[in-house]
Amino acid sequence: MALTITEFRARKGSDQKLALLTAYDAPAARAVEAAGIDAILVGDSLGTNVLGYDSVVQVTVRDIAHHAAAVARGATDTLLIADLPFMSYQESDRQALRSTRRLIQRGRVHAVKLEGGRAVADRIRAIVAAGVPVMGHLGLTPQAVHQLGGFHAQARDYDSARALLDDALAIQEAGAFAVVLEAIPHELGRVVTERLAIPTIGIGAGPACDGEIQVLHDVAGWNPDFLPRHSQRFGDSAKATTYIVEQYVAAVRKGEFPTAKNSFKIAKKVIARLEAE
Repeated sequence: MALTITEFRARKGSDQKLALLTAYDAPAARAVEAAGIDAILVGDSLGTNVLGYDSVVQVTVRDIAHHAAAVARGATDTLLIADLPFMSYQESDRQALRSTRRLIQRGRVHAVKLEGGRAVADRIRAIVAAGVPVMGHLGLTPQAVHQLGGFHAQARDYDSARALLDDALAIQEAGAFAVVLEAIPHELGRVVTERLAIPTIGIGAGPACDGEIQVLHDVAGWNPDFLPRHSQRFGDSAKATTYIVEQYVAAVRKGEFPTAKNSFKIAKKVIARLEAE
């Protein structure tokens, strides 16, 4: 059965770490669920991995809701979390609630994730007060990549590390049930994990976090020309798919596929009549 938010939180400090992955469509969701994943994130990485956008900042609530609904149809028994995309919650509590409503009602997810620390604490409170679980996200926050100056490790000096810890505590106090820590030193990941009462989910934050999240396209090899430092390929789906398609193309060109067994049948007398005309 799907992990509940209560059960998710109870895994804090457990020997059985939480394993999360992204998914963006029904077939991927079915495969991920069948593998026993703890939770699926319909992340705004949808933009660069599936939709061909240049950046995650181009992703809209409509994009996330559309793909989240597909994931929900494919993974019917898994905790589903969706990203609130860029500028869909920063303006006001009302905007944040409206965006959240669309993801819950149309996307059929169970929780939402948003980026930021103390600056979005009020948004987290408002969403939680409306009855929706919220996951935070600190460190390298892709929606703010232009402000951060690019995709690189965060919180590597005392002031920024202290600020990140304060942000994590503020997120917890605001009611978040977990927080993603992305691209921060593993020692800081350990400190934050020790200080928080809610699970920390790392992605480039070291082995001390309570769980890990990765992008399916990275771990499955769908991005053959790029692999983030924080990830690892556990297979090469892109190469396997290319090989499969090559076999298909060759069989079609040689006339080996399709064959009669792949076709529908018709009564012989019908064909005889047609041929006689």
